Amino acid sequence: MDRHVLSLLQLLVSVVCGGLQHAAHNCNETIVVESLPDCGYMFEILMLRVEPSQWCNLTKVIMHYDMLSKCAEETARSGNCFWPNNLAEKFIIGVHTKFFSNCTSDTVIWEDPPDDILTALILIPVFLTAAMISLVVWCSKRGDIFE
Repeated sequence: MDRHVLSLLQLLVSVVCGGLQHAAHNCNETIVVESLPDCGYMFEILMLRVEPSQWCNLTKVIMHYDMLSKCAEETARSGNCFWPNNLAEKFIIGVHTKFFSNCTSDTVIWEDPPDDILTALILIPVFLTAAMISLVVWCSKRGDIFE
């Protein structure tokens, strides 16, 4: 039997028997609750290197935020918990409240798409409409199509 087919069969059997649900029952929330602040502390140290006026600039903080997210995910997995979970969600919301609460914009700034995309968005429906009209006219002139 092919190795991949055997692996797929084992996975199917474990799902049917409830083998994948086993990790949810053994979630050690204590490890997660105790370790998540370490991720937050690391993130806070990294964010102190960025000027507070730049905290809303995604290009300045995305690498630090990615490290926070990976740390929180690894913490959840080390506690045998699913990711995302309620504990991690509360933690991430706390981080957002602390660092990114002033990043919302009251006014929506609408921007036009780039010219090449705008041209395509205009021309495609025009050409499709012309093609459909031509097809209808051509089919209506040929009486043998519908007989």
